[in-house]
Amino acid sequence: MTMPGDEGFLTLTTRMRVSPEPEVVELLKKYRDALNYAIMWIIENSIKVGKRYRTPSISAIHRTLYEKLKSYGLPSRVAIDCYREALAIAKSYLGNGANGRIPRVKSLRMWLTSNQSYRIREGYVEIIGGYRLRIIGWDRRYDNYEDREARLVYKGNKMFLMITKRVPKPKDVVPRWILAVDVNERYIYYGNRFFIDRIGTAIDRAVHYRKLAEDLQRRYSSTRYNAWIRRRGILDRIRYFYRKARNIVEDWARKTALEIVMKAKQNSYAVAREDLNGLIESLRKLPKDHRVKMMILSYRKLVYWIDWQSQKHGVRVIIVDPKDTSSECPKCRSKMVENGYRKMKCPLCGFEADRDIVAILNIEKKALKQMGGLLAALTAPQMTDVSPNRCGEPMNPEGNTHPSEWGEGQICYTCIFTT
Repeated sequence: MTMPGDEGFLTLTTRMRVSPEPEVVELLKKYRDALNYAIMWIIENSIKVGKRYRTPSISAIHRTLYEKLKSYGLPSRVAIDCYREALAIAKSYLGNGANGRIPRVKSLRMWLTSNQSYRIREGYVEIIGGYRLRIIGWDRRYDNYEDREARLVYKGNKMFLMITKRVPKPKDVVPRWILAVDVNERYIYYGNRFFIDRIGTAIDRAVHYRKLAEDLQRRYSSTRYNAWIRRRGILDRIRYFYRKARNIVEDWARKTALEIVMKAKQNSYAVAREDLNGLIESLRKLPKDHRVKMMILSYRKLVYWIDWQSQKHGVRVIIVDPKDTSSECPKCRSKMVENGYRKMKCPLCGFEADRDIVAILNIEKKALKQMGGLLAALTAPQMTDVSPNRCGEPMNPEGNTHPSEWGEGQICYTCIFTT
């Protein structure tokens, strides 16, 4: 994503898999112990000024902690990176009001500075102190861009070097129209008045693996003792199921976001989505099963990847107010009423459609209003392989198969705005 001071550039992370050498794993354990010590020292020596906390200066931290961190067995530059990371963690904790327990790092990871803590040469990652890691594989698309700060991560007997890079922003796509996106539990709908398509969610597959994990936890639990916590094989299996569920949702979110953004880029659309901040508050009012599914799906991930892919491909993102997008008539703005399963009908003008189609049309209207009105002529290409509607336009301009399932009474979406 774009970082402060990086106007004109995108900051991204590439992942490089390296060989997990035993001596480097030991170095990561030493780094973790040193990092926790540095975090504790910085927090204890911070001063509260009004409602905020002021941490010690970087020079004071260096004078006090540098030699101490080296005594943990860290190379000189790694010791500097260690207290820099500790300062960042402490500032984050204190910036949130110092609520809760003092943060403690448990994972094995390490900050590294390019050309000072590490460098890449001849198929190896060289870390200061004489450590070498063989490169197993990496993404070569960004090799021409400068390596910046990196994180060495060890998890699940695998080791990765996560390298930060800055790449120039692409040329912005001049939007000719809007591609609205509406999300629900089963489908992600996207489109506008000319076409509407949908993508299935991964909720069923993710819930399946989550239930397998929960079943194991219940099977090896009792009122006095949770056996699954202490039985390594059962615990690893439970972790595998939870990890599988997370990976399914993450993979789905990335692929769905890319498909939507590429559709927008190919047709010179701006992507319009609802502002989902505060969604968690409304989820608490839902039945438990429905609430759990919505939380597993994690719309925040989908929104994150839509925004990221849009920046990466130069597509504009417009965020609209979600109020009444599924219940307001897009033709006359009256309150619509339910008319069957997920069907909405306007009692004033008679417009009837699936609630997700209503949401798409309302999101499109709100986005157009933000952009200052219509961007192009209200026309759509005539298709010969589908039956035209009462306006002479195809019922399904993009050749999608599913709109025929939405029932009778469908009308040309262009008519909503021209009649």
